[in-house]
Amino acid sequence: VQLQAFGGGLVEAGGSMRLSCAASGRTISRNAMMGWFRQAPGKEREFVAASRWRGSGPYYADTVKGRFTISRDNAQNSVYLQMNSLKPEDTAVHYCAAQRTYYPGTYSSKSAYDYWGQGTLVTVSS
Repeated sequence: VQLQAFGGGLVEAGGSMRLSCAASGRTISRNAMMGWFRQAPGKEREFVAASRWRGSGPYYADTVKGRFTISRDNAQNSVYLQMNSLKPEDTAVHYCAAQRTYYPGTYSSKSAYDYWGQGTLVTVSS
């Protein structure tokens, strides 16, 4: 499975941006998590949001709750992240990720994701 993320760039604080991630090579199970992580310079990769097509979730990190929305399109084998009210501290390389199957209780754990995209840089200017 290959994941490819699109949509990063430069935006002013308070603005919005939408990231897309398309999977190819295999259909991601509807029960499996697809999610977004991000890594700011000098920091560890952190969980942002995750969703299953059916079942539990979506889930969000506290830092983005109320501002970001994750959605999935299983017909397109894709996941999206709508980011509103962006802040300079949201600046990071954003990665999409997917699990091979459903691993309960692991939505925020990097090690629980089997497939990763290449990352797309989001820069929020103050």
